[in-house]
Amino acid sequence: MRKPLLLASTSILLMSISAAPVLAADAPAEGDSDVREVVVLGKRVIRESAGATGLDLSLRETPQSVTIVTAQQMQDFALTDANQLLATLPGINVEASETDRTYYNSRGFDVVNFQVDGVGQPLDWGLQTGALDVAIFERIEAVRGANGMMTGTGNPSATLNYIRKRPTKDFRADVSASYGTWDTLRLTGDVSGPLNAEGTVTGRFVYANSDSESYLDYYGVNGNVYYGVLSWDITPKLNATAGYSKQDNLATGNNWGALPLVYTDGTKIPYDVSANTSAPWTYWDTHNATTFTELSYQFDSGWTVKGIYTYKNLSDEAKLTYAYGNPDKATGLGVAGFAGYYPSSWKQHLFDVVANGSVTLFGRQHEVVVGANANKSDTLRWAGEAPGFAYPAYQGARIIAPAEPTSFATPYEAANVTDELTRAYAAIHLNFTDRFKGVVGFNAIDLKTTGISYGVTQDRAEKKVSPYVGAVYDLNTHVSLYASYTDIFNPQAEVDINRNRLPSAKGKSYEAGVKSEWFERRLYATASVFKSEQSDLAEFVGYIPNTWDSYYQGIDTVVEGYEFEVSGKITPHWSLNGGWTQLSIEDADGNDARLYLPRRSLKIATTYSLPAYNDLKLGGSVRWQSDTQTLALTTVFKQEAYSVVDLFASVRVADKVRASLNVKNALDEKYWGGLRWGQAFYAAPRSVLVTLDYNF
Repeated sequence: MRKPLLLASTSILLMSISAAPVLAADAPAEGDSDVREVVVLGKRVIRESAGATGLDLSLRETPQSVTIVTAQQMQDFALTDANQLLATLPGINVEASETDRTYYNSRGFDVVNFQVDGVGQPLDWGLQTGALDVAIFERIEAVRGANGMMTGTGNPSATLNYIRKRPTKDFRADVSASYGTWDTLRLTGDVSGPLNAEGTVTGRFVYANSDSESYLDYYGVNGNVYYGVLSWDITPKLNATAGYSKQDNLATGNNWGALPLVYTDGTKIPYDVSANTSAPWTYWDTHNATTFTELSYQFDSGWTVKGIYTYKNLSDEAKLTYAYGNPDKATGLGVAGFAGYYPSSWKQHLFDVVANGSVTLFGRQHEVVVGANANKSDTLRWAGEAPGFAYPAYQGARIIAPAEPTSFATPYEAANVTDELTRAYAAIHLNFTDRFKGVVGFNAIDLKTTGISYGVTQDRAEKKVSPYVGAVYDLNTHVSLYASYTDIFNPQAEVDINRNRLPSAKGKSYEAGVKSEWFERRLYATASVFKSEQSDLAEFVGYIPNTWDSYYQGIDTVVEGYEFEVSGKITPHWSLNGGWTQLSIEDADGNDARLYLPRRSLKIATTYSLPAYNDLKLGGSVRWQSDTQTLALTTVFKQEAYSVVDLFASVRVADKVRASLNVKNALDEKYWGGLRWGQAFYAAPRSVLVTLDYNF
């Protein structure tokens, strides 16, 4: 660990003039020149010049690795959903196991900690169903490493924080239309401003519709996003905010599971990029609605108290077919399938109260945050299966879609589970000297699970207090050293062969590094080393006998690695963003583990503006990762290292009208979306998207 840290500290200047993916904020928007960027530990990352809540820490003061993607960057690179966006972040991997279910991982582990506006969304188990549209978000932040302080549970991967768009004091509106490959059509609208003459009531409404066919056989998606939020300054110190968002994803021809990778003799099957085990009659409709209310009050002392209530209502309905087995190379036979009808619902109530302000100790001011929240989540799942069947013979590498079963069993209640999590947390930002700062905090949780899942009673009760310690020392005006430590306590949803939930994964996480600012603080560069030790981490073993339900066992893991990252502007018109990650993942015996995850990855993005030429803007990004592998039958199936190049250009074609051209996977790289389960399907080939945007 010492050698990478030395390398990191001596390489920071070189990294500051090298390229790297989409991270740093562009220049402040018009009228926002006084806005500064702060990270709020225990709350959300915000950009406010006054009235900030939580512990206001600059990126250099934060003793962890932080990456930020702004709305401008989403627009430049046409990153319309979270899967596309997160794939550009240093140290974040997107595992597309199926068309409509995706895993995210970082530093060797699944990302299971999520926030919205800084409020932890506990008991989201990290599996994203449907592609999360980002039209309603102002930016997205990733805090890599364990961060139980912010979310309620500690996991040494990353915390993803989605920051919603909020009403503005001045009137703003933006509409856009896009059209591209596979008949992709996208329409968006965003209107914001005051609703009364005094400007004390403001509102914002966002709508987006995406409709697209696909490069995959049979697959297509239609999605609608609605978002409305109102803010009322009841008094200069008292504010009430309420909002509602809903996303409907209607997918047809989506896969469940993916392609068998080898024939029965172990040789690889040479699929076309369009290959899909699904059928035209399959579908997966998901509906994700969230209601939130906030009430905040600022005292004369500068302290602020905020109460937040969030209600999430997720439901889906799916008719799916799953292919298993491997075809014979000569006959094409041997792949079996089963189908089912699977409705489900997930409802969550979340209450959060937080107070923050400053205290004076030993003649210096220190920032404090204290909070508590309670969460209750109810999960209901039904299942109605059809009789099993055989897939038609593979014709070479071409898959013939199976016919829809003539009957499905009446759905039965497969799972009815309630999770309850209560927690209290507190942290203080200690201002020891002008150069030396520290953060000390704790997170105490009480978790209970009750109910029945596939006939097995769920009865879990766990309590844990996790400490958090971090420190930052400024070597000079440009460079700071930092280090942090936190406990790992990660409740898990996975079950063993008897369908009992595994105990929480536990361990320790360490991080240390160098942070710096260059070119009049326009460019932010970091280098870090990290290590995490985790026990009882859920690892896939196989399928429960006579079912296709996965079961897991707990394993012990050790992850070590280092990262470099650059974020910002070399000149006022030239931005560079991105980073390099390298790590090792080993089990308790020192053997390499989780080989489906890349050990090395590089993400680079750059943009250059030419204001004199109708505000012409050019940009490109590169994503590279090292080889990965999985076991298919008895064959080690390997994906070689690959890189994906995206390009864009935009120009002002009329007053307030901008035209953009995005080319994704410009070199038409052919690669698998992920090898996690020993099955896979190809990622998207080259595509083109043209956009017209009008703002006023």
